[in-house]
Amino acid sequence: MLNYETKPNQRSPLNRTTNIEIGPLKELLDEIHNCTLCSRELPLGPNPVIQANSSAELLIIGQAPGIKVHTSGIPWNDASGKRLRSWLNIDDASFYNPKNVAILPMGFCYPGKGKSGDLPPRPECAMTWHNQLISALPNIKLTLLIGQYSQKYYLSGTKFLEDHRTLTERVRNQEECPASFFLLPHPSPRNQIWIKRNPWFETKTLPMLQQIIATLSF
Repeated sequence: MLNYETKPNQRSPLNRTTNIEIGPLKELLDEIHNCTLCSRELPLGPNPVIQANSSAELLIIGQAPGIKVHTSGIPWNDASGKRLRSWLNIDDASFYNPKNVAILPMGFCYPGKGKSGDLPPRPECAMTWHNQLISALPNIKLTLLIGQYSQKYYLSGTKFLEDHRTLTERVRNQEECPASFFLLPHPSPRNQIWIKRNPWFETKTLPMLQQIIATLSF
């Protein structure tokens, strides 16, 4: 797999080559690629890492790129991504085909390090770009909300979020979740303790997810 090395304030060319699209969505992707809304807040400068095509049926909304993804410009190109693809039971070729999978993190760029891991996603991306992008993805059949940031944002104001305040409660009771959403914890290796404490996730939740993924056309 190609590895594009990026330096601070240098954007990866991958964003221009993997989102094979024409028309309004291409113009929108180009605009996002050149976005500088929060550049002063980004320690390594802006390098939006997204994947989208109007034919995509699966939409993945996670947190924000980590340092390895920022460097390569390849979404989910790390240990978390490897585990996510295992959870979905799809191979790299299917995952990285934008005609199959759209990837729109809550924050498009690496936000920097905090005291206990990466900082939260910058809020500007979702507020500025998500509605426009999702409107340009008419074939989405399933949306994965990965981690607390995407779940709280997209389920805000729902009775489901009010009734299930923790991520564990939400993932375990997702049959009650609004249609077209599927909720997951972040697949980071740091969450291995959570997975061990919640064995139902691997025995019940993942088979249910894989059954849904199998109905998609890729």
